[in-house]
Amino acid sequence: MTHTRKVLDRSLSTLVALLMAVLVLDVLWQVFTRFILGDPSSWTEEMARYLMIWVGLIGAAYAAGRRMHLSVDLLPGKLTGNRAHILRIVIESFVLIFALAALFAGGLRLVWVMLTLGQTSASLQLPLGYVYLAVPLSGLFIAWYAILDLMDEVNELRNGNR
Repeated sequence: MTHTRKVLDRSLSTLVALLMAVLVLDVLWQVFTRFILGDPSSWTEEMARYLMIWVGLIGAAYAAGRRMHLSVDLLPGKLTGNRAHILRIVIESFVLIFALAALFAGGLRLVWVMLTLGQTSASLQLPLGYVYLAVPLSGLFIAWYAILDLMDEVNELRNGNR
């Protein structure tokens, strides 16, 4: 499982870094065309918006996998032993349910509706379903991490690691 986590971590961090690099280049091009050339590019603002969606959602999945999201650890910090493992199993179960229901299923529905309606972006003429594909992908990755975390916690509980 650690190999799977490492591959997923490396893949998501690389994807987020590449998307951020493209976002920076896009914004730099917008600034250059607006203030140096005096003729702003029409597509860069829209592209920056969509790149921010992808960076935010894929970055959120990466942060969830690395357990870097903001959390209140008042109760988990006080529990030890099996109780701590059981609480983490309950928490990860809720994360998994949310990721599958809200992000994955809801996101797939959103993508399907956008592709069915044939809506495209104004400047790039990009199908909006592809833009919103970041939502179910993020949900899938968060669910994958939650499953890995659940398996780790169940194994630790079963092995009696305190």
